[in-house]
Amino acid sequence: MRHNRHLLIILSVAGLAAAPLHAAEGPGQQAVASAHPVATAAGHSILDQGGNAFDAAVAVASTLAVVEPYSSGLGGGGFFLLRQPGNSDQPYRFIDARETAPLSANRDLYRDSDGVVQRDPAINGPMAAGIPGVPAALAHLAEHYGKLPLAQSLAPAIAAAENGFAISEHYRTLAGYRLEVMNRYPETDRIFLRNSQLPAVGTVIKQPELATTLRAMAADGRDGFYKGKVGEQLIEGVRNAGGIWQQADLDDYRVIERSPIRFTAKGFAVISAPLPSAGGIALAGILQGLDTLPKAAPGSVQWTHQLVELMRRTYRDRAALLGDNDFVEVPVKQLTSADYAAKLAASIDPERATPSSELGPLIDFVEGNHTTHFSLIDAQGNAVAATLSVNLPFGAAFTVPGTGVLLNNEMDDFAADPAGVNAYGLAGSEANAIAPGKRPLSSMTPTMLENDQQLAILGTPGGSRIITMVLLGALEAMQGETVERWVNRPRFHHQYLPDHIQVEAAAFNSEQTRALEAMGHRIEPVGRDYGNMQAVSWDKSSNTLNAASDPRAIGEARVSPVAGTKSYTQQGASIE
Repeated sequence: MRHNRHLLIILSVAGLAAAPLHAAEGPGQQAVASAHPVATAAGHSILDQGGNAFDAAVAVASTLAVVEPYSSGLGGGGFFLLRQPGNSDQPYRFIDARETAPLSANRDLYRDSDGVVQRDPAINGPMAAGIPGVPAALAHLAEHYGKLPLAQSLAPAIAAAENGFAISEHYRTLAGYRLEVMNRYPETDRIFLRNSQLPAVGTVIKQPELATTLRAMAADGRDGFYKGKVGEQLIEGVRNAGGIWQQADLDDYRVIERSPIRFTAKGFAVISAPLPSAGGIALAGILQGLDTLPKAAPGSVQWTHQLVELMRRTYRDRAALLGDNDFVEVPVKQLTSADYAAKLAASIDPERATPSSELGPLIDFVEGNHTTHFSLIDAQGNAVAATLSVNLPFGAAFTVPGTGVLLNNEMDDFAADPAGVNAYGLAGSEANAIAPGKRPLSSMTPTMLENDQQLAILGTPGGSRIITMVLLGALEAMQGETVERWVNRPRFHHQYLPDHIQVEAAAFNSEQTRALEAMGHRIEPVGRDYGNMQAVSWDKSSNTLNAASDPRAIGEARVSPVAGTKSYTQQGASIE
């Protein structure tokens, strides 16, 4: 079965306020779980060379940009959740590298002369692309958190771009979804296809232009991408193809360090993504709300009903209230409070599903889901959960000539029509309308959970379903299940609109389905497996690491006791 990829998330169990971290403690091992074996190997290689978790994050993210062009890249953006146990004042940090709207963009960017929003330019070609954030994030991580020079951490990605990687059936499937659009743009067609058709499995894709761009970054850091020859090529290529980028867009782009969302639930500190991600706010409402409801056995019909109703309510808040809080006022403190979560929970009828229409009218809005995620930890306990994206498979399908940079189509994550829909069906509002320099709302939810016994790091792609996948994985961790169970467990999802529970085939048995339907829930099979979770678990009581890669895809998770010793590998099985 096929699966959807999107925004990359990581979930890490973060320390409770009542259970402070001990700066000197670490697992004495290292673990990397990513969506591609080549990227996992790159992360371990940098750790073996003396780098820390943040150097390894640069290596993994940049290598994924080469070998996962359908999910992430230098032309995209993402979020990095960091754990620094040596920083007792602020052990958790959040790096916002989300794309921004070009300075020439406006609320009506995609409307024609009749006021009708045009879908094609919002998802295909350079008009669909926000200003990329990944290159700035890699330079920022190396400069402010890493131990190694940026050039050293980028070396595995440069080698992968030069030497090439063999495509999988998974690559073919995702390219198949976008083949017609990839054929429109000669540079994309030349690099990623063969004779304008899907390449055979095993075909080696080499990207010498991307290697040159990575070398420019290795030499000049951030300026190697946003200025100089590469910057000039990006502006010229985008504008020649009808886009609206200008040099001021590249000059002005900055990553933003934000305070992550933090709350406690079920004996864990939960550290997750703040705005412009909706993930941390939603998790706060669901997990804290669940704590106030009558206890139900995990997996039971009542437990599922409680979760679905909390999903419904938090996704309505997402649709009505959330956006880039540098541009709109969002009541984050209220939305993440235990009192607010209790009010959400108190509105749930224990015997009946609440129709979404009873919660108030809103419109559908959709979000791209071809993203990637990785989770990793070093021997000292520094950790990263990172979710990266280009939105739809192969992003906007436009590769800027001479650079090898395949652009995102994250502009579609704005409410291009605040009264309409985007590519993934989420409800939107004026809070997420397009504005110059604004960052679109996202579901990417890198997360950590922590207490005295455990640290959990996880995240996944999956578009609007990211938040609920992280939620289900987090609940497995909180219930003491193995890391393999976090990534394997069957998934279900409700996002307020459309008003039904989306399910993988194995999510409910026939008896559970009948019981939920009797309560008024509509069950809609997705028709395939979805998500690509990457997770790491540190059991502090035994001081052991475990890592797992979602078997729905082709990723790899590997734990190494110390550099150069025998390691344990768990590779995801292809579902194609």
